[in-house]
Parts: sequence; structure tokens; C-alpha cells
Amino acid sequence: MDAQLVVPAPINEPVRSYAPGSPERESLRTRIAALAAERLELTSTIGGVQRPGGGDPVDVVQPHKRRHVLGVLRNATHEDARAAVDAAKQAAPAWRSLPYSERASVFLRAAELLAGGWRDTLNAATILGQSKSVQQAEIDSACELIDFLRFNVAFGERILGEQPQSSPGVWNRFDHRPLEGFVYAVTPFNFTAIAGNLPSAPALMGNTVVWKPSPTQQFAAHFTMRLFEAAELPPGVINMVTGDGLAVSDVVLSDPALAGIHFTGSTATFRHLWREVGSNIDRYRTYPRLVGETGGKDFVIAHPSADVDALHVALVRGAYEYQGQKCSAASRAYVPRGIWEGGLRDRLAATVATIKYGDVTDLSVFGGAVIDARAFAKHAAALDRIKNSASCTVLAGGTVDDSEGWFVAPTLVESSDPGHELFSTEYFGPILGVHVYPDDAFEAMVAQAEAVADYALTGSIFATDRTVVDWAAGALRNAAGNFYVNDKPTGAVVGQQPFGGARGSGTNDKAGSILNLQRWVSPRTMKETFEPPVTWQYPHMG
Repeated sequence: MDAQLVVPAPINEPVRSYAPGSPERESLRTRIAALAAERLELTSTIGGVQRPGGGDPVDVVQPHKRRHVLGVLRNATHEDARAAVDAAKQAAPAWRSLPYSERASVFLRAAELLAGGWRDTLNAATILGQSKSVQQAEIDSACELIDFLRFNVAFGERILGEQPQSSPGVWNRFDHRPLEGFVYAVTPFNFTAIAGNLPSAPALMGNTVVWKPSPTQQFAAHFTMRLFEAAELPPGVINMVTGDGLAVSDVVLSDPALAGIHFTGSTATFRHLWREVGSNIDRYRTYPRLVGETGGKDFVIAHPSADVDALHVALVRGAYEYQGQKCSAASRAYVPRGIWEGGLRDRLAATVATIKYGDVTDLSVFGGAVIDARAFAKHAAALDRIKNSASCTVLAGGTVDDSEGWFVAPTLVESSDPGHELFSTEYFGPILGVHVYPDDAFEAMVAQAEAVADYALTGSIFATDRTVVDWAAGALRNAAGNFYVNDKPTGAVVGQQPFGGARGSGTNDKAGSILNLQRWVSPRTMKETFEPPVTWQYPHMG
């Protein structure tokens, strides 16, 4: 079809409240009960065919009810990984030859399906499998994933519309080609939206993908794959393989056709992938694109002019939503003594002590459990070190309980040592460290906070003095890829706050913006001369 197409203008999906008595609340509760009653075989999907992995079985459980098995996956083997790579290669010619409008239609349809009848399924799966509250599931597996799908289509259209200038008698064009090869998408446990975006963004731009979700997110990933199929994604475009990924990476990272990696997860794992790509660099047909968003040790710095009420809410929501298991979670705060001792310490400690973590199928709770036994043990060990540190005082929480689920209590710690691990080590849990500084030492505190951690993902400044805001934004320019003024450092919205950081936090390719989509194309410049010269001499030679 010859047409100058204009894609639908994207808008951010409205967040539903799920207030008591609302129809969406009852509908979601019904779907939660139905999914909890099942025990699924969580298969790989290779070339459009569901098949179990060939490796050992792994139970996928509810973290808040750790003995309740939602489904069973099997670790993918080398054979499974090779099949996924082969399927991606086989699907590539037909997929990349489709007009952009046809590829875009698949993902726009997925967005509409998710905004409608699929919403309860993805939300329920995320609540059960990742122990998210209804609020956190709604903004993630429904709204953010819908936004990624809609906005990416618009970003892709803008990329295709970017064309070079032409001089008289010449027509210059960009051919925005997909990468030559396949993309490896490795996705985390904590966001269903990220797990859906990392394979679908490269696919939208014409690439085929091998997708390896986190085992602890496999329950929602299973339904995300079914959503893509319902939207008529052709077989082999996205090939999902299950399990720990060790065998998958062995195969994928040594394949000459590896063209890119789209990753969200730990800094250590991303650095491992980068090293493996480097060691295999002579094998590859092209230089793989490495796009990664990794860890964070995200800060809130309050100035003496800060609005105390706003600061209080930002610390509670920023640190303790989704049990602190966000790469953007507020995990270190710097508060002037006048504000801290003037009432914030006691008020914040009292609030933290009342936060209710529990079974998230009870839609009244604020949060649930941490994701698995390994995370639980890591947090328990960190709390033991904190309690035994002379510079630290636990003001609220500090307890753990794995009798029913992997519960870590919301914990507030005051430390007199700003160099303590509280302020540099990523815990990825509900632990907030606070350092209290003299009111007249704001600039020195900012300088220390800027340099103490290896990360540069998110951070915020609280101040009502505009000269302070301006100065701090400059002083902290490289300390956070997402910088917030008088707001918590979490909750980036697609199309509004493109997300990503640098330093130890990743490549800062900004998911939720055109910048990320540009990484998945390899432009070819084409020049056509309408009346080419027919003599080789130049005028000056006459």
C-alpha cells in the first residue's frame, strides 16, 4: 500500500484506583483467585511453539506464600537456546521485510488488548508472581507496558521520518534498517513492563529476538507472551526461553549473528555479558549493540528550606513501595539536623512502623514480600551488619520473617557515618539509610553524596529556595540520569521521564524515549543522482 501513514498519537494510560466497591476491584480479585488456583506449565516459546525446556524443573511461587506453586518452568538447555536462535534467524527475512505499519499494528493491538480484557490477567499474574500491591501492579504491568507499546510506535515513526537533506539534482535518503542479526533480551523480575518492552522494542524496529525473562518473573512473562500472540505477532519474531539463562548465554554470546543485547538487571551481570561479548568480538558479523540499565543507590537530599510534609511522603513512597525492589528506589537520604530533630525523625519512624506488608491478594496492604529466598538472605545479612555497626541506629523495622513468605520489614536506619555501606551498597530491599548533617553544611553534603556510590540512576533534591535548586542540579548533573526536584526518585512515566542512568547504572539509553528505539536500527544512506556527469574533467582543467 502506497500511503504516507500517521500512527495514532500516544497518550499515557490512565491509572485505575481499585478503590473498595469499584467494578475493577472485584474483576481483578476474581482473576487473582482463578490464576492462584492453577498450576501452569511455564513453557518456552520457540518459533511460535510452546515447549518445555530440557533442563531441571524450577517451581515459580508466590513470594508472600512461598509454598504456593503457581507453575513450573524448566531451565533451557544449549539445545533449547540453539533452537531459539535458529527460529529468530529463520523469522528475520519475512519480519524485516514487512512495512513498518504492519509491525506497528501488532504492538498497537497488544496495547489495546492489554488496556481491555487482558488487563486483569497481567495485573493478577504480577501480583501473584512478583508480590506487587495492586497499585504497583497497575502502574507497571498495565499502564507502563501499554505506554511502552503505544509510545514506541510513535518514536519509531519519528525515526523513519528522519531524512537527510538533498542538493539540486540529488535525492538523499535514509534506509533505517534493522540490525543484521538477532537481539538478546534479558529481563528482570521487578517490572512486567520492562520484561515486555525489552524484546518488543527491537522487534518493532524489524529485529527478531531471543528473550530470557527472570525465572521469578516467569509467571507474568508467560502471559505477556500469550498477549503478543493474541496480537498476531508472527512465530519466531520473539522467542522466549525459560530458566536461569546460563546455557542460553553460552549459545547466544558465541553466535556470529548476535547483533545486540537489551538488558535490565544487576550491574555485575551486565558487566559479565559485556566481558563475554568482548572476548567473542572476533566471532561477530557486526559489533553488537549493548544497551543496559543496571543498579542504583538512589538519593534524596533535603535542604534546610525543604517542605517537610512533601519530604516525608517522598521518603515513605520512594523507599518502601514494592518493598524497595526498584532500581530507582530511595535507599539513602541526607537531611539537615534542624528538620530531622525538629520532628521528621519521630514522624518518619512512626509512619514506617505502621506500613503493612503482607499477602498482596489482600488489596488493602501497602506491599508484599521480597522476591525469593536469596534476596531474603541478602537482606537479613545486611540488617545483621547494620545492627552490629556502632554508627547505625535502627529507628523502625529491622526484622525478617520467612515462615510464610519472604518478608523483610520496612526499615529506617540513622547513621552518623556517610561513608557506611548504607550509602553505597545496593540492597534492593526496604532499607532506607539517613545521614543527618549540620544545617550549614549543605554544599559539602552534596559533594560527598555525589561521589560515595558507584551508581548514577536516580536522585532528588528537596528545597524551596530556587537558587539552591539551580546550584544542586548543576552539582549533581552526572549523579543521576533521572533527577527530581521536590519529588520522590521513582515513578518515571513513559514519554514524560525517559528512564536510565550512567556510571555503574548502565548505558543511559533512555527507555521510554526515541533514544532507545534508535539503538535498534542501523541506517543506510542512499544517494540517487538524477543526471550523473558524463565527463571526468573538472572546469578548472580547461
